[in-house]
Amino acid sequence: MHEKSVELLNRAIGDELSAIHQYMYFHFHCDDQGYDLLAGLFKQTAIEEMLHTERLAERILFLKSEVEIRASAEVTKIHDVAEMLKLAREMEEKSIRDYNAWANECAANADSVSKKLFEDLVVDEERHFDQYDIELDNMDKFGDNYLALQSIERSKSRAAGQPAE
Repeated sequence: MHEKSVELLNRAIGDELSAIHQYMYFHFHCDDQGYDLLAGLFKQTAIEEMLHTERLAERILFLKSEVEIRASAEVTKIHDVAEMLKLAREMEEKSIRDYNAWANECAANADSVSKKLFEDLVVDEERHFDQYDIELDNMDKFGDNYLALQSIERSKSRAAGQPAE
């Protein structure tokens, strides 16, 4: 009965899994460079994307269908922080567009619960988009000083004997 919804829910899982992998890759590289604020942002977003995957999978299982656990894309290897943020913002923007369209498709196929799930996910993806947009604005305003300040904060914390997060 809800074949189209299941197809869209599984596509969303693939996109969420790709986002998790990409954001964790960015987290590792930002952490390695001493950019704790950005490393934490990427890690937190990856965790939220994992929760999205769980919600999508639960819906598919409720619809008595098979959950496809397959990332939709490979990780893009980027080390430049501004480029990381640009890609993250683009990924969130694509999710917003897709999830809005998919909510409408679910509604057209008489599946209001999947429609609402996609609408709820849009709220989170818009927040993620805004976070990455703000970080890009900060980089534009403050340039390399913005990253240097994050690295200095880590050095100060370690010198004071505080563990790295």
